[in-house]
Amino acid sequence: VQLQASGGGLVQAGNSLRLSCAISGVTGGHVTSGWFRQASGKEREFVAGIRWSDSKQFYIDSVKGRFGISRDEAKNTVYLQMNSLNPEDAASYYCALGLGLIGSSVRDRGRYEYWGQGTLVTVSS
Repeated sequence: VQLQASGGGLVQAGNSLRLSCAISGVTGGHVTSGWFRQASGKEREFVAGIRWSDSKQFYIDSVKGRFGISRDEAKNTVYLQMNSLNPEDAASYYCALGLGLIGSSVRDRGRYEYWGQGTLVTVSS
């Protein structure tokens, strides 16, 4: 299983970015895709997740209403649309894939088996 994240960059506060995570090696099953972020000096935190079986979405409170996670099954790619970005959103963003996750485990980075490389998001004020 391989995950390739892309789409990071420098944006002004209030603008948008869309991150992509291309996935190879798995195409179905009890799979959850997640996006995590890690700012300098901070722990990696859960941002959003999507359950492949029913497209149920999960978000941390600070991004609800601004970020949207989605999956293109044909392209086997998961996206994170980030709107109304603010400087607190600046971080390296990582996509991850977990198998058999249920309940609160979706938010637990230790439960994800596969990780992509980070893509850096910088937000200028």
